[in-house]
Amino acid sequence: MTNRRPLSLTLLLPVFAILLASTPAYAACPDCGTVSDVKTIKVKGEGTGVGAVAGGVLGAVVGHQIGGGRGKDVATVAGAAGGAYAGHQVEKNVRSKIRHQVVVTMEDGTARTFTYDAATAYKVGDKVRVVNNALTRRD
Repeated sequence: MTNRRPLSLTLLLPVFAILLASTPAYAACPDCGTVSDVKTIKVKGEGTGVGAVAGGVLGAVVGHQIGGGRGKDVATVAGAAGGAYAGHQVEKNVRSKIRHQVVVTMEDGTARTFTYDAATAYKVGDKVRVVNNALTRRD
């Protein structure tokens, strides 16, 4: 008597081999990852024009005090331009904000960054999960 395998088993083995080969190695938890970096960044503020106007007026007043005749006019215009630029830069600096970024390396190898207005308790090495686009701790 010959040793024969049933036909159905012979046909199923290659199918199982293909399924196993096409299954990704990760995918244990597609929403899970590990905190790989925590950064504090300064984001420049936007100027509203108030700083430029105030700086321009102040610069024009100071410039007008310099020189005489035609030189006084040039100093006034230069003071207004310089004051406007300086006022704009000061306003942007005053309106700047500190942001806190948490970089997470996901289990599939991709990286995601989450930005917060306040400091967080996350630290490098923390195991996290993304739920509704927000981080939560994982046990």
